[in-house]
Amino acid sequence: MALYHFHVTHIKRSEGRTVVASDAYRAGEKLHNLWDGETHDYTKKGGVVLKEIILPEYTLARFSNRSTLWNEVEQVEKIYDA
Repeated sequence: MALYHFHVTHIKRSEGRTVVASDAYRAGEKLHNLWDGETHDYTKKGGVVLKEIILPEYTLARFSNRSTLWNEVEQVEKIYDA
C-alpha cells in the first residue's frame, strides 16, 4: 500500500527566499528572477523525477512556461518582505 505525503510551506522574502529560486531548485532548472535580477541554476541537481505544471483550461498559455509563471507570481507581491 502506498502512503502519500503533501507538505506546504511559505516562501518568505523576509528570509531571503523567492518563489523563482525555490522552483528552480525543485525542478532542477535554470531560471532568471526578474525581481532581484539573479539567475538560479540547479541544472546539475539530481533526483528530480517529475516536473510538470498543471494549469486550469482558462489560464493563459504563457503560464505553462515555468519562468514566466513564477516571475508573474513575484510581481504580484508588492511588499518587499512578502
